[in-house]
Amino acid sequence: MRVPTRVLTLPLPIPRLPHPMRHLRLSAALLRATALELTILAGHLLLYPTGLTPERPGPEPASDPSGRGHAGTAALPADTTRRPPVVLLHGFVDNRSVFVLLRRFLARDGGRRVTCLNYSPLTCDIRTAAASLGRHIEDICARTGHREVDVVGHSLGGLVARYYVQRLAGDRRVRTLVTLGTPHAGTLVALLAGAHPLARQMRPGSPVIEELRQPAPGCRTRFVSFWSDLDHLMIPMETACIDHPDLIAENVPVSGIGHLALSVHPAVAVGVRQALETGKAAAGGPSDTASAA
Repeated sequence: MRVPTRVLTLPLPIPRLPHPMRHLRLSAALLRATALELTILAGHLLLYPTGLTPERPGPEPASDPSGRGHAGTAALPADTTRRPPVVLLHGFVDNRSVFVLLRRFLARDGGRRVTCLNYSPLTCDIRTAAASLGRHIEDICARTGHREVDVVGHSLGGLVARYYVQRLAGDRRVRTLVTLGTPHAGTLVALLAGAHPLARQMRPGSPVIEELRQPAPGCRTRFVSFWSDLDHLMIPMETACIDHPDLIAENVPVSGIGHLALSVHPAVAVGVRQALETGKAAAGGPSDTASAA
């Protein structure tokens, strides 16, 4: 089952230009996206050490109404809306520090409990990481009393979460899975990093990718996939779209930002928050276009 796509446009679209001017506009957009990617990379390298250690479970609101918790503990807001908790899952050779801004935004403006999972840097199999995600989600459900969670996965994290949902019966626990720049059909860039087992599993036609192509009748999870026209780690760029006849999936094209920016850009954060609203894409149809100058 497919849901009509909506467009998240950055920056605002302009009228169609003569051919040479379109090339100039594309080059300018590429330069802006590249500069933003380098800025984000520099900032992320500074924050990277802060995300190396796993997150400790935070106190429940009943025991700590402020939600501040201990040092190094997730700040979990009081659960007054009964919205499912959100689990953030990072990408290849990354950690939870990539979600500093998105996490703060969802916890503040979305009023949700937000936690991050670091899967081990020694992980060599998407299936192993997916099983670890499943245990983490079971623990969250036991601690909070919720029967379901929402998951946001960046890059490889989205593929890990999708494997859990489709292949490990995770659809009974994951209400909505949002992916950001995830190689759902495999990316040719992975051919350049073939020494690592996880990179090999992200190649088009790998056994993991083929498993995800298999039928998934009755899958209950709703999928929302954000993909960008300037994400140069997704080759071809449409590989970040979900194309599966059994899945409730919405593909959201984003214009003008690169791979790393998908996890930090404020307009994407707004789109993610909208995607997590109950039944937004499945019942309400495509939302209005979000944009930022």
